[in-house]
Amino acid sequence: MTAEQDLRGLDQFEPETGDRTRGRRIAIWSAVVVAILVLGYGGLAWFLQDKVPNNTAVAGVPIGGLDARAAEARLTENLGSLGEDPLQLALQDRTATIVPAQVGLELDVAATVDSLTSFSLDPRILWAHLTGSGDVPPISVVDEEALVGALDALRPDLETQPVEGSIAFAEGAPVVTEAADGYRIDTEGAVTTIVETWLTEPEPLELPVITDEPAVTQDAVDEALREVVEPLVSGPVTVTVGEINQELSVQDLTAAAAMEPVDGRLELRLDGVALRDRLEDLQPDLASDASDARIVIQDGGPAIIPSATGRALDPEALAAAVAEAALSTTTRSATVSLADAEPEFTTADAEALGVREVVSEFSTPLTSDNVRTQNLVNGTRLITNTLVKPDETFSLIKALGPITEARGFVSSGVVEDGFVSTALGGGLSQLSTTTYNAAYFAGMELVEHKPHSRWFSRYPEGREATLWAPDLDMKFENSTPYGVLVQAWVSGGRVWVRFWSTPYFEVRTETSNRYNITQPQTVYNDDPDCVAESGGEPGFTVKVTRWRYLDGSLFDTESWTWTYSPWNRVVCGSAP
Repeated sequence: MTAEQDLRGLDQFEPETGDRTRGRRIAIWSAVVVAILVLGYGGLAWFLQDKVPNNTAVAGVPIGGLDARAAEARLTENLGSLGEDPLQLALQDRTATIVPAQVGLELDVAATVDSLTSFSLDPRILWAHLTGSGDVPPISVVDEEALVGALDALRPDLETQPVEGSIAFAEGAPVVTEAADGYRIDTEGAVTTIVETWLTEPEPLELPVITDEPAVTQDAVDEALREVVEPLVSGPVTVTVGEINQELSVQDLTAAAAMEPVDGRLELRLDGVALRDRLEDLQPDLASDASDARIVIQDGGPAIIPSATGRALDPEALAAAVAEAALSTTTRSATVSLADAEPEFTTADAEALGVREVVSEFSTPLTSDNVRTQNLVNGTRLITNTLVKPDETFSLIKALGPITEARGFVSSGVVEDGFVSTALGGGLSQLSTTTYNAAYFAGMELVEHKPHSRWFSRYPEGREATLWAPDLDMKFENSTPYGVLVQAWVSGGRVWVRFWSTPYFEVRTETSNRYNITQPQTVYNDDPDCVAESGGEPGFTVKVTRWRYLDGSLFDTESWTWTYSPWNRVVCGSAP
């Protein structure tokens, strides 16, 4: 090793200089100062943790500088009872109330104070302690499910449905309903708004809203008025059919017009049938009606009167032509042609009903009352040629029409409330009974009937039907695939009803023996129109059963039970 190398080695053990010593001292003292500051900061934070920052208020209640317990007491005293007071809510211009306590809404006093007094090293919180926190939002709790339920219950009071824009017509002029938005509660936003502001904001609390626009807006209404309605009502339209020219007035047009919503727009719909009927009223010779086929009794049996094709305007073509003339032309004229008008019930339809032969017939004996017989003659005439199609229901009251003197009916004897009396159309119950039995043996579905209160020997026991318009009717349904033609007449001292059709059901019937026999008594009737009766016939109960067979197999079984009152001795006047 050289002397120079020895000298470099000795340099490594050179004593510290003054600068290095000072640097180490500064670092040590800096660490001490920082430690003191940290300890002081933490100590200050610890010292202030149980104190509410100065100048602090919650929902307008000052609690600055108070310790936690005192702050909680003051908040409870000032705000704790507010949950029992109704809270007014608003949605647009409508208001309603809830009671906060009923939905679990209340100030969480402990959580609110804790947020202001808990230990924290956050410098913002420490700064707030030193300078004041100002207004601090309260912390509330709520039963959210109950609050949502309460809001749902308030929907009818707060919400409004959108108003669809529309245009109608009255006396030739348009009547406009202006469109308006609807408003619904934004439930999620409403819950947040109520919980966060119920203690701090003035009432009513304005709830967030969901706006529902109508499908037909006011812009669509204005467009329809401008482009459709104004041209439509600007003047009459002349319709030309061959050599006939007929003007339809603005009132004629609007009476058949409707503005219908289609994909957010209002479109014109003209009722072609109404336009056709109006033209035919103005021009009776314009068209010839189609005539339906009829099935009637001729020469002792059913005959088909053929249908006939007519000539009439096609409603759809007429509506389209008139709309085009009113909206798209300056001449405001429409030319249309007559087309064949087919009958609703054609000759082929009539033939397919199979009204060919007698399928049932029934008769009952007349009484000696010629006035009563007059009603039966008139009634049989009115119901003859009534056609009952498959699945249709026959109503005797409907077939007879109004029972009035003008239609040939007279007053005759009836039984009313158990006593003999008189009424217009008296005796028609015999026609009802006879028709009922014809339907019974033809296998018709027996829809409605009621036997008499007392049994008349001219009728089969339990198998008869009274009639009292409009309350008591006799109805049957044609439950076969064929038509049924009713024929009725009076001859040979009897009332006859015959059904023409194609045989379908085979019918078997049985009537039980009488049972539950009741003897007549003496009763008193103080009605001024009382008719004395000698009485004498006992009352009884009877059961009637009908079996219907189809293609040799039992189709169904039905039974009817009826109890007849006895023919009591009636004495006119009050009971002694």
